[in-house]
Amino acid sequence: MALPLVDMPEENHVLLVSFSSQGHINPMLRLGKRLLSKGLHVTLALTEVTRDRMLKSSTESAGASSVSGIGVVFFSDGLSLDYDRKANLDFYIETLGKYGPVNLSALIRDRYHGGKKLVCLIANPFVPWVADVASELGIPCALLWIQPYAIFAIYDSFYNKRNRFPTVDDPDVRVHLPGLPLMTTQDLPSFVLPTNPFNAFMKLFSGFFQHLEKFQWVLGNSFHELERDVVDSLSELCSLRPVGPLVPMALLSDEQGGQDVGVEMWKSEDSCIEWLDRQAPRSVVYVSFGSIVVLPAKQMESIAVALKNTKRPFLWVVKPPEKPPADGAGELPLGFTDEVTDQGRVVTWCPQIKVLSHPAIACFVTHCGWNSMLETICSGIPMIAYPQWSDQPTNAKLITDVFKIGLRLNKDEGGTITSDEIERCIEEVMVGARAEELRKTADELKRAAREAAGPGGSSDRAIQQFVDEVTGGDGDDSGEYGASKGNCHEDQIHDEKKVDVEEEGGEGDRLSLHMVMDDATEVGPPGRTPSID
Repeated sequence: MALPLVDMPEENHVLLVSFSSQGHINPMLRLGKRLLSKGLHVTLALTEVTRDRMLKSSTESAGASSVSGIGVVFFSDGLSLDYDRKANLDFYIETLGKYGPVNLSALIRDRYHGGKKLVCLIANPFVPWVADVASELGIPCALLWIQPYAIFAIYDSFYNKRNRFPTVDDPDVRVHLPGLPLMTTQDLPSFVLPTNPFNAFMKLFSGFFQHLEKFQWVLGNSFHELERDVVDSLSELCSLRPVGPLVPMALLSDEQGGQDVGVEMWKSEDSCIEWLDRQAPRSVVYVSFGSIVVLPAKQMESIAVALKNTKRPFLWVVKPPEKPPADGAGELPLGFTDEVTDQGRVVTWCPQIKVLSHPAIACFVTHCGWNSMLETICSGIPMIAYPQWSDQPTNAKLITDVFKIGLRLNKDEGGTITSDEIERCIEEVMVGARAEELRKTADELKRAAREAAGPGGSSDRAIQQFVDEVTGGDGDDSGEYGASKGNCHEDQIHDEKKVDVEEEGGEGDRLSLHMVMDDATEVGPPGRTPSID
């Protein structure tokens, strides 16, 4: 589905600011592509470490073609490139919150002046301090919420103390919010539970949800038809604009050669597509738990045994841990690949969009990350929910009780998901009356997603309304770098680095980013924090 381009005055610039992980960057880029189609000039700001990772991982897929207009600029997070940001997430979030605002503000002052004014900054939830930078510079600020609006409703209720939630003394509290089903502890996001170990995230979200008025709009990677009840229930709280699904265009159309703009931090084993070509329609069980989750050895064994026992073809993505695992975590059982050579394929990473859109795929055993869920919804594939942390338990609840497009794996009394349970769910999703019902509902949601994102659909209209508002204000309160508008709760820039891409032929293809930035400007405060051991 091609996006028609609309001409817009040169001064209408939007700066997207994303937390630097693949699951955060890609929805931002896809929103940027849609804003480009409405005529805005779009730039993406990332931390310097992302540039370093992209150069290491994407050079082989980079090409000489280009996608219109998305610039990419970088700012320092206050740490050296060789510092392990995953070693202590609390420390990293706090450091980013300290140095990020200083560096982003300096970048904006350096690049946007004269006739090149920003009409809006768009942040994602892990960099809420962008709103303070926007306020300082007199620029309106929007949020791109990259999880379901159901999670937004839960966090708002929790951090503003609107409802009772589980505590150490009362862990069995059930939570019922408008527009959502009754939720137990196993259905709630991990960041609202008393067992949550990430204090920095608690502090970050608490400050964000207690100061929603800093954001004039809350754009969401969802669509109204998918979360109608919860979106309507939140309408008095904030100016919500569902603008999704922010997925590759290949999933929103049957046209050949659909293009996508996004980043891949890991190299795919594309040979799995040739293997899928040899499988029967709706016969393959696809298993993937994203880029972060590392399952314990016992759970890896349960999955392996279940897949083998089903005797069904499977494609299992097992991403090698970045550090040596403890006690076999994340590793396949010894000899497993030899035992299933004729039955399935195990790969370290795969081109998920091509996999989900392949006719051989029957179901997806997933960790319930929201990006993967939306891609699966747009592919019309039933899911088997295997949630781990963050928003994933709630997403699993949505799959089973709200969207009704899958099953959830249940733990035994010892807290383990057994091979028998995995095998049972696979069979129930693959054959029988329940399987037919799930496929029918999945097909209906697939059509709804396409209609929402298509010309004149609910999300397309929401994006146009947002563009009209950021470009059509009266400008009475213009700041030096932009113009402030509204509130929520009560040629491109010449020195930016462009996005080069490689266009691959065929359905479900994407445009892989390659950053051309040998002389990219690095902005850092005096006395930048050195590497911390």
